[in-house]
Amino acid sequence: MIQVVHAEVQGRVRFHIPELYRCESLKKFLQERLSRYRGNGISSFSPNILTGNALVCFNTDNSPETIGLLLEQCLREYHASTGSPQPDPKTGKSVIDRQVQDDSFPSPPTVGQGEPVPTFASAWREQEIAPWHTLETEEILARWSVSRETGLAQEVAQGNYEKFGPNALSEPEPRSGWEIFISQFKSLPVALLSAAAGLAVISGGILDAVLIMGVVAVNAGIAYKTESEAETTIQSLKNLIRPTAQVIRNGDLQEIAVEGVVPGDLLSLKPGTYIAADSRLVEADRLSIDESALTGESLPALKTTQVLKAENIPLGDRTNMVYRGAMVTGGQGLALVVATGRYTEIGKLQTLVEEAVAPETPLEKQLGRVGDELVLLCCGICALVCGIGLLRGFALLQMANTAVSLAAAAVPEGLPTVATTTLALGVKNMEKHQVLIRRLEAVETLGCLQTICLDKTGTITKNEMTVVRIYAGGRVFQFNEEDLPAAVHQIASNGHEFAQLIRMAALCNETEIDRAENRYVLSGSATEKALVQLAIDLGIDVLDLRRRYPLLRVNHRSEQRPFMTTYHETATGDKLMVLKGSPLDVLAMCDTYLKEGQRLPLNVRQRLQIETENDRMAGDSLRVLGVAVYHGEINGNGLDAGNDRIDRGFTWLGVTGMADPIREGVHQLVSDFHRAGIRTVMITGDQSQTAYAIGKELNLSQGEPLEILDSTHLDAMAPETIKALAQRVHIFARVSPAHKLQIVRALQSAGQVVAMTGDGINDGPALKAAEVGIAMGHSGTDIAREVADVVLKEDNLEALVVAIQDGRTSYNNIKKSVHFFLSTNISEIMVTFMALAAGWGTPLNTMQLLWINLVSDILPGLALTMEAPEPSVLERPPRPTGEPIFSGDEYWSIMRESATLSAAALSAYGYGLMRYGIGARAGALAFNSLTIAQLLHAFSCRSDRQSVFRGNLPANRFLTLSVGGSILLQVLAMFTPGLRSLLGIGAMSLTDGVVIAGTSLMPLIINELIKK
Repeated sequence: MIQVVHAEVQGRVRFHIPELYRCESLKKFLQERLSRYRGNGISSFSPNILTGNALVCFNTDNSPETIGLLLEQCLREYHASTGSPQPDPKTGKSVIDRQVQDDSFPSPPTVGQGEPVPTFASAWREQEIAPWHTLETEEILARWSVSRETGLAQEVAQGNYEKFGPNALSEPEPRSGWEIFISQFKSLPVALLSAAAGLAVISGGILDAVLIMGVVAVNAGIAYKTESEAETTIQSLKNLIRPTAQVIRNGDLQEIAVEGVVPGDLLSLKPGTYIAADSRLVEADRLSIDESALTGESLPALKTTQVLKAENIPLGDRTNMVYRGAMVTGGQGLALVVATGRYTEIGKLQTLVEEAVAPETPLEKQLGRVGDELVLLCCGICALVCGIGLLRGFALLQMANTAVSLAAAAVPEGLPTVATTTLALGVKNMEKHQVLIRRLEAVETLGCLQTICLDKTGTITKNEMTVVRIYAGGRVFQFNEEDLPAAVHQIASNGHEFAQLIRMAALCNETEIDRAENRYVLSGSATEKALVQLAIDLGIDVLDLRRRYPLLRVNHRSEQRPFMTTYHETATGDKLMVLKGSPLDVLAMCDTYLKEGQRLPLNVRQRLQIETENDRMAGDSLRVLGVAVYHGEINGNGLDAGNDRIDRGFTWLGVTGMADPIREGVHQLVSDFHRAGIRTVMITGDQSQTAYAIGKELNLSQGEPLEILDSTHLDAMAPETIKALAQRVHIFARVSPAHKLQIVRALQSAGQVVAMTGDGINDGPALKAAEVGIAMGHSGTDIAREVADVVLKEDNLEALVVAIQDGRTSYNNIKKSVHFFLSTNISEIMVTFMALAAGWGTPLNTMQLLWINLVSDILPGLALTMEAPEPSVLERPPRPTGEPIFSGDEYWSIMRESATLSAAALSAYGYGLMRYGIGARAGALAFNSLTIAQLLHAFSCRSDRQSVFRGNLPANRFLTLSVGGSILLQVLAMFTPGLRSLLGIGAMSLTDGVVIAGTSLMPLIINELIKK
């Protein structure tokens, strides 16, 4: 029975469909059925077979009840079409679902006298007596013999590793060289050539048949070489990022590879942690997990250790469990690993799905459709050619052989190979510019980006914070490195509140400090390191300070709490709580402020002064943090350390203003994006004033009024409102991780192809949702790199322009290659058809058609995929998504060029007919003219805008070598007796050579003049 789980916002509802659980066929059926309602009620449908949940977005004319009735109808259609039984009313699952679930655990193999081998499967079954989410934490710890203080012993962990195996998901086997080679013979063109060879054998042309299959072998060899290299590149993309996990063993916190995590390990969970295995929570402190990879839920899930009584609970509702592939977005906790490898939930899903070779990119699919349509067209034309030949009195066998050879020559069998090879070359070229591409499709998508969302901190800016201004006790301290001696003097003389602010900011801080050779080595976030560094520069012994005020507990920032809290104990046993975060939120919890060593009441005037200074700092593009402190009984005065109900009672210390300089080249980068027709949007957690100042400096609005939106109330807005705003706003300020995701999806719903840049933990969900997620490789977090499609190894944003340029160039080069294939191959059909229709016989025999296919097609076509970027490639707007590879005008252009090539070859053939009559000598003129004209036409295909005679196109030595080598082969064929006899080329005079040269050059000149 379908149930409404949660109506998230207006127009969005999550259903629980028990039958959907682990049923891939039902998922596909529902997706296909509901796609019919796109634009007429339902805008998106996102099912998840691991949870049995489905998220439906619909227009506001409908209701959740209406959508539920529609889903019920689709389920009835599914059962009727598959003959599957209706679901069990007790469990809600069908027999099919239960069978799939049982099959996910194969029986363990046996050895000897039937004793089971100690495999993970058997060990897991031993532990699966009760679902983990229904057990108390102490019971689970006892089952695995684990202490929450010390974790697993190292020797026990090693034993578990040997027993259960590595924590690795099964990877699909890459295609072997033999599989790649065999696949070259499974295409329609090869079938047509094989048919021609068969006809040649029937007609007694054994040599012809051998040569025809030789052409097939050569084509297959070239395709094998390019595809195998592309396959190597694709496989290498899978190993770019290897996440790690932090586990407690022998009482120590250790960082190990995810593959080394074993059942019984205690995982330490902090913001940014990648969940390495399915685990039961042992401790959870405001722990929030992004489980969208598994459940499809857009918002992070809040986790607890509370026992759940019901066994059959969807994964998304198991609040005391965390699953492999999820990410920690806030809080902290400990989790006991209960399943690893293919026995995790995401691993089970992998075993249910038939793994295939690397999926086709959208462009490959588009080219496949073009190829299929062309096959049908060419076969129809070739059948017409055969019919005309028969009417003209040619033998049936001869015309059938000619028609089949013509069809094989006309169909560009290398289209998918060209696409894969070009995209793989794009990956390699970007790697030279320190850009790592993790998905082959990202190369293609980079070329059609329309909007790029730039995360400010760490992306636009260096994320190298330095404190340059402090406001405390009603006074402003402004300084830089040269002013440190003066600042120290100010602190010593009259800066008690200033010193207290710096000390408390260094205490409410997770920066790790190591002292080596009389110098400090700091590791942590840029903001927190800047505060500690300032304290050290001013002579404060931070390590001694931390010893005197030991840390008891930390509460991290979260979406609901824009501040961090640390709890300390003084030497006298008193408790101390320090608050650091959003200045206005911190100020709202303060009753007093520190001035000249005294705590004074905060009145309206002081609050306005603080707010004014905060606005002034933010307006100067500074990152501003407020700091406050609470002395005394922590659990009193409305403060509860366990629940963090904090409202009043703090003493305001002041604000720190930190400068995070804009990266070099970002100004030019934004200008380049605008020149390329790409809209830029800045997303930041900073205050509006700070974001506005940076946006103005970068000219994000391109001279238009700069529009900025404070995202604090974004959750309360309707999806249609967010969608409308997203298309106008240049800056989103005070943004949370969930807001970033909303913004990206709003832009996507408006039809934009979106890229998201980021480096932090909070960027993960948005990076994953965007068409292209771009992470910083050097300063970025593991989580950001893990989910991104593109990684900038050296954090060089200028490389992003190169990546977009290469993406556009890859697509353009594929178009150039396909353009060349179509225009040249269609010309062969035109020449044969027109000659037969005019009663001039068949100018090209079977062997000549095969030779043209071998010499003029493959190498020049591949060389066109290696074209350098055209000078104007970044001055054109991005191509619309869903646009066919060729427009109607471009198809007409291809037909015009084919007609020009055909007319030139027929001109040479006409001259031969007048001089020699129908026969081998006249055919030789047409053959040589068409072949050389096609080769020269490759130069014309280099650009659809610029003439090759202008000389301003980048050089392409690969094209020059391939065309030059192919022309040399053609000349050798004219003068080598064996080849001449094989190809049926008659004797030629010097005049014939002049005619061939003239008619070969004529199409190039005409097409370039039209272009010019």
